[in-house]
Amino acid sequence: MRKFSLVHFSVNHPKSVVLLTILITLVFMTRFPRITTDTNPKHMLPANSDVRVWNDEVDSTFALYEDMIVLGIVNEKGILNKDTLGKIQRITDEILNIKGVAARDVNSFPTITNVTAEQGVLKVAPLMTKIPESDAEVGSLGKMLYENPLFINRIISKDGKTTAIYVPLEKDANGKEVADKIKEIAGKEKGDEKYYVAGDPVARDTFGAEMFKLMAVFAPIAGMVMLIVRYLMFRDLFLSVTLMMDAMVSIIWSMGLLIAFGFPVHIMSSMAPVFLMAIATDSIHIFNEFYFRYKEKKDKKTAIIETMNAVSRPVRYTALATAVGFGVLLFMNIIPVKVFGGLVAFGTVMLRVLSFSFIPAMFTFVNEEKIEKASRSEDIEFSRTSQLLKSLAGFGTHKPKATVFAGLILFVIAIIGLTKIVVNNNMVEWFKKDSEVRIADRVMNQALGGTSLGYIVALSNEDGFIKTPEAMRYIEGLQRHLEKLHIVGKTSSVADYVKRINLVLHDNDPKYDAVPDTKETIGQYLFLFGMSAKPSDLDNVVDYPFRKANIWVQLKTWDAQAMRDVIEATDEYKKSHPVPMEFKPAGIAYFNLVWNDEVLYDMLRGFIIALIVVFLILVVNFRSVKWAIVGYTPLLFTILLIYGVVGYIGKDFDMPISVLSCLSLGMAVDFAIHFISRFRQHLSEKSEVRSQKSEDAKNLVTDALLWTAARPGKGIMRNAVLFAASFAVMMFASLTPYITVGAFIVSMMLLSAIMTIIYVPALITLLQGWLFCDKCEGGKNKF
Repeated sequence: MRKFSLVHFSVNHPKSVVLLTILITLVFMTRFPRITTDTNPKHMLPANSDVRVWNDEVDSTFALYEDMIVLGIVNEKGILNKDTLGKIQRITDEILNIKGVAARDVNSFPTITNVTAEQGVLKVAPLMTKIPESDAEVGSLGKMLYENPLFINRIISKDGKTTAIYVPLEKDANGKEVADKIKEIAGKEKGDEKYYVAGDPVARDTFGAEMFKLMAVFAPIAGMVMLIVRYLMFRDLFLSVTLMMDAMVSIIWSMGLLIAFGFPVHIMSSMAPVFLMAIATDSIHIFNEFYFRYKEKKDKKTAIIETMNAVSRPVRYTALATAVGFGVLLFMNIIPVKVFGGLVAFGTVMLRVLSFSFIPAMFTFVNEEKIEKASRSEDIEFSRTSQLLKSLAGFGTHKPKATVFAGLILFVIAIIGLTKIVVNNNMVEWFKKDSEVRIADRVMNQALGGTSLGYIVALSNEDGFIKTPEAMRYIEGLQRHLEKLHIVGKTSSVADYVKRINLVLHDNDPKYDAVPDTKETIGQYLFLFGMSAKPSDLDNVVDYPFRKANIWVQLKTWDAQAMRDVIEATDEYKKSHPVPMEFKPAGIAYFNLVWNDEVLYDMLRGFIIALIVVFLILVVNFRSVKWAIVGYTPLLFTILLIYGVVGYIGKDFDMPISVLSCLSLGMAVDFAIHFISRFRQHLSEKSEVRSQKSEDAKNLVTDALLWTAARPGKGIMRNAVLFAASFAVMMFASLTPYITVGAFIVSMMLLSAIMTIIYVPALITLLQGWLFCDKCEGGKNKF
């Protein structure tokens, strides 16, 4: 019984194969209306992860909001004037009516709690109950602002030119939508003031909106670039469209499957269409060989069958290596990365299925006259590209020692660069420097305490311990210690309220700007304040058994390292000042730190797994550990060189770059598989090395290397150029992760292709005695 062949079936039943492909594609397209998105960084980690459980507990304990938007108002002439204050009042009033805003806890001049005293009686009221009507009233407001340390660098800058309105959001409110409404409200006001909207939800949801715009724009553009470049390579529009259709089908199948399983689209999975578009370029090896085979056989069907026989093994194993490079991401803890890995791994496998079915079927529809015309330029003796590649390979072949030595020097330089890499995630820096998000964040961080918020939670085992002078003074001391860090703009806690109450009840006598000496006095102060203030004022900083206190830490950067510095400073202070309390970090800044560390751990683990698995794939493919090492060397060199450059240029090793560390393994090894597989195949077809004289055998190897560079190597370079062209469009994106991914993939593919053409021949030439010494039995060469 004849063994079933998908290629033979496709060539013999092309219409059926194409029709079935279209029907399956239509089925997957029915899922698209159900697409959902998710850009919330909390969902990067599982719901039961320690940091999410702890942060949720802290939010519940201290009545905190998950998201906060900050509206900065800047007037270079000064905020404290009747006109600007009137605008602050009107803007605040309108913000309170925006859907999704937690109106009861918005903090601004008209709503923030001010603690004063009149004739020994504590007075708790909003700071600005009405718009000042005279210069004297403006002066009185300024006096109240600058006398209260709780306000300085929070709602008023030291130079008096900047104020802020803090807008907490209800659960599940869309930060970008609220931010846009705030911008609309502020935009109605005319004058000298400038308005800046900042905060984590603004960056997150704006990024999400931009992400999907880019996905909708760049996937089609990448496809069009592929079509144009592919046409310029072969001058055949029909087959150029076929390659693009191959990519588009895999994208629709993959995204349809993602949606069908109920997964939302995250930042990483939004990049999947461009990745699959580029991975589809590996099919160029089929096109490349087909034209050579047709030129030799002059029969379309025979050329198709022989082409698939010649390239089937390397195409299968390159697909396996790429799928593994993405598949290892399934073992990560970062949920969007896991989804992305599975998504692209599935798409890669589907691309290879289409390579052995859809593409051969489409070949049968091509007019033979067009194939004949296109194949004329595929003579390696006359093709300029082939001759250039032979020259490059000739350098490595004829000067192997110099080539390898130069590689070793670059290797050492790259290793030094690797030691300079800094692991860091900062979502705000995922926007360009001139973007509204970056500008707003920069202005607010320079003028006020900072837009990134972390917490240090003090925990005791005794009810009421937080009300003791010992605990209050300790918290105050810790705040002063943390404020010495240049990345900390402001801290606040229950101790600040207690000190403020003590001061105003003693007629602002400076010696009472301190924590009272008894627990009873502190308890009375907190009771009086709690009775008069907004519930959230006290709830945000202390729990009611008074076992826990919450220190707010405003950071001037969203760098993950900033919160690490805060934690280390807290541990340092506790070590030198022992106290019966435990201190634990929390908040979005802490989440970003944990997420950052998870990314590092995940990528190190994934990278090691990918290294091992890809090497095993090479061993299985080549049926030789020695040849696997040769194929592995340019792969490692390419990766080390590129990441060494990351260290030298000072680019943070963030999530997009770290994900590439795994993906690069699968993609960069493709060229080595194609080169070595076709070299050994050609060599075994031409002669038996051991049966030749040593000099003849050496010449045979050299000729085979040059042939491989000129013929399959042309496919390798075409693949690299087409792949790079597809990703190059991402370098024009408005978001830096897309730019980073685009630049790195372009560099990686081009460098990997050149390394394969030059370095692999050098290694084979230098190590041919070792590589071929045990390949022969009884005079027969086993390649």
